[in-house]
Amino acid sequence: MTLDSLTSLFALGTNPLELVLRGTAVYWFLFALFRFVLRRDAGAMGIADILLVVLIADASQNAMSGGYETLTDGFLLVSTIAAWNWLIDWVGYRFRAVRPLVEAAPVVLVRHGRLVRRNLQREMISTPELMALLRQHGITKLAEVNFARMEGDGSISVLRAAGQEAATDDLDKRRTLLRP
Repeated sequence: MTLDSLTSLFALGTNPLELVLRGTAVYWFLFALFRFVLRRDAGAMGIADILLVVLIADASQNAMSGGYETLTDGFLLVSTIAAWNWLIDWVGYRFRAVRPLVEAAPVVLVRHGRLVRRNLQREMISTPELMALLRQHGITKLAEVNFARMEGDGSISVLRAAGQEAATDDLDKRRTLLRP
């Protein structure tokens, strides 16, 4: 490998402003799409985290396969995407008023042992699907639930009704008592 080929590998082949603008436009389009349309399908990772992984993977792939003319083009695009992700996290952490725009609010699905059907419909969760999620928390009847809510990341958290403990909690307590 000659010095000229090494230099051309790291030279900018595309206008840097164009790369930053393209990265910014794609990031914000996908962020809005995921945040407001597909906001609950992400599972345990935040939408911005998934978006970052997908965009960096694509941008890196283009840089590695020669979709860009140089590695520096790919580095600049990946850096732009990572900078937006960091900035969104920082602004959401620093400014409480911005949080509702970047983080989905929790949604109550069960309140005092009763389904909140309007919220189930809005999140497109069927009763059998909710019951399956509650069984993962050791709950077999709605009466055992004080509150169940879908968190902003798509996970379900459950607060049991007073006097209702999971069967696994009882088993763990018995095991603890039996230990020497």
